[in-house]
Amino acid sequence: QVQLVESGGGLVQAGDSLRLSCAASGLTFSRYKMGWFRQAPGKERELVAGISSGGTLYYANAVKGRFTISRDNAKNAVYLQMNSLKPDDTAVYLCASGLLLNPWERYDYWGQGTQVTVSS
Repeated sequence: QVQLVESGGGLVQAGDSLRLSCAASGLTFSRYKMGWFRQAPGKERELVAGISSGGTLYYANAVKGRFTISRDNAKNAVYLQMNSLKPDDTAVYLCASGLLLNPWERYDYWGQGTQVTVSS
């Protein structure tokens, strides 16, 4: 079965950086688009960044210029480099995989999430 396991979350101060990792198994990783979502308490889950099997990128406006998504098909892994973190970035971050490119927000498999907390 498909498994997505996130790591790298933690408690940081505003302005700091974090790098999230997601290890995937049980799927032909190179065929799937990968995405990072986040969900804060009382808010809807939102797509933060996505990367297609061919390397096409998507970023939410709130993170453009601060976050970078990348993938390593040899390691079946996707990463989210988060710089200049803000308290508003505080959320559970979830890794997701999907076979179809469009729409960007549609994914088939989800990880359990990793908590990111940014203090002011």
